[in-house]
Amino acid sequence: MKKIAVVYHSGFGHTEVQARHVHEGAQSVDGILACLIRAEDAAQEPEKLNDMDAIIFGSPTYLGAVSAPFKAFMDATTGIWSQQQWKDKIAAGFTNSHSLAGDKLSTLIQMAVFGAQHGMIWVGQAEMNTSPEGQPGHKEAVNRVGTMLGASAQSDNADLSVTPSGGDLKSAELFGARVAQITMRMR
Repeated sequence: MKKIAVVYHSGFGHTEVQARHVHEGAQSVDGILACLIRAEDAAQEPEKLNDMDAIIFGSPTYLGAVSAPFKAFMDATTGIWSQQQWKDKIAAGFTNSHSLAGDKLSTLIQMAVFGAQHGMIWVGQAEMNTSPEGQPGHKEAVNRVGTMLGASAQSDNADLSVTPSGGDLKSAELFGARVAQITMRMR
């Protein structure tokens, strides 16, 4: 079995809903054992991630960057970085924000640079935006935000039964499955 950790922070619950769908997608691939880990817990013992074959990072986008608890997790990995213990592991990332764009790309770039610092191999989103003609950003479309560096979602309000949208959650599942499939091939 190949092991994948989905390490995430969620401030209002939306990113956790997205993380669960990324996890579900990863877990759907034969030969994969996926687990969900809160960034706050991973920051306490980041070395527990050393035996993972892949790590998928998830954070809401706050002011164009990862959240403070997710950044604390990143900072807690300095000892792992100095020994390059995550070198050649698969890495990927996802994010959620209130705005449709919300500067999510800068959050994904921050995660990708973090993975590169660790010597990890980054996997992006491969699904094209499936919004119907004349309806950009359709809520049921896969990759409706059109982000390719990682999976992105948008949440309108605090109602977790409504947001992230069905299309964003489907995108998260497809993204998790893609990372798992590549992990099976690469590791």
